[in-house]
Amino acid sequence: MDSDRRFLSQFEPYFEAINQALTRPLSTHVPMIEDIAHHSVLGKGKRFRPLLFVLSAQICGYGSSDVYHFSTIFEYLHTASLLHDDVLDNAEMRRKKPSARNIWGNPAAVLGGDYLYARASAVALECDRPEIVKVLNEAATRMVEGQFLELAHTHDWHISKEQYVEIIISKTAELMAAACACGGLLAGAESTAVEHLREFGLNLGIAFQLIDDTLDYTSCEEEFGKPVGKDLREGKITLPLIYSLMDLSEAEVSGLEERFKNRKVNDTDYVDLIAKVRGTGIHDRVRSEAKRYSDKGAGSLDYFPGSPVKEALLALNGYVIERSF
Repeated sequence: MDSDRRFLSQFEPYFEAINQALTRPLSTHVPMIEDIAHHSVLGKGKRFRPLLFVLSAQICGYGSSDVYHFSTIFEYLHTASLLHDDVLDNAEMRRKKPSARNIWGNPAAVLGGDYLYARASAVALECDRPEIVKVLNEAATRMVEGQFLELAHTHDWHISKEQYVEIIISKTAELMAAACACGGLLAGAESTAVEHLREFGLNLGIAFQLIDDTLDYTSCEEEFGKPVGKDLREGKITLPLIYSLMDLSEAEVSGLEERFKNRKVNDTDYVDLIAKVRGTGIHDRVRSEAKRYSDKGAGSLDYFPGSPVKEALLALNGYVIERSF
């Protein structure tokens, strides 16, 4: 985790400006909304999406400081989706503290997410660029579709790698792609530049989620900020487990599905299965898969001339493969 902090420290001026901007649109005369919004937004989030937006705007020549205000769109959308996810998953923890639903209950958490979606839309309209609103609407639609796909494949121990990738593209990568594309759109960049940025964000987002799903099996709770094995307990069959199941017979996979889906297991069973997945060297295999997407994303930036901002984007792209939380 120390290496993560050292790497991210180079972006501290960006994070400070983003965090300062995040507080401004959250004022409301309803105290509970403000409490939930502050608890959920102003925590230990990575701020990856707003940072990608800012850097993407800057690589296209945008120099105005209002880029930080507009960057809040992506943190609000992301946090709104997390509030809704935690209700669906009955999550107890989020970002190393109790989830909003754990404190205020499910109805309040859902409404808190709705509020943040509304705030994101309001800030987006201030950009006065219809094409940005269109991209955001498409990304939000895909995110909801991804959530439905994940719901449909809950406890599906026969889910294919292709179906899994479709879920993570919709739920995670599309918003990162939108953040990068909208940065270019804010700067008034030509369509080719915007498309290269979108492709960069999409592939970075896929790599990011692949590593996230691996850390759910290989990290520790203190580093990761949420219980390790959370996906397994929620019936989400992610790539580390998909790869591990490939070494089993059809009967063995069906047996595991029947036991875990019908809760005929205890904590020891979860711990044992997580240990078995870890023991297969799955981290290296998934990391290699993530690097393939990361390399593809880096190639999309070849379109842009060399600059400190381009180097920062490439550094972030490489970091998602190495991170420990």
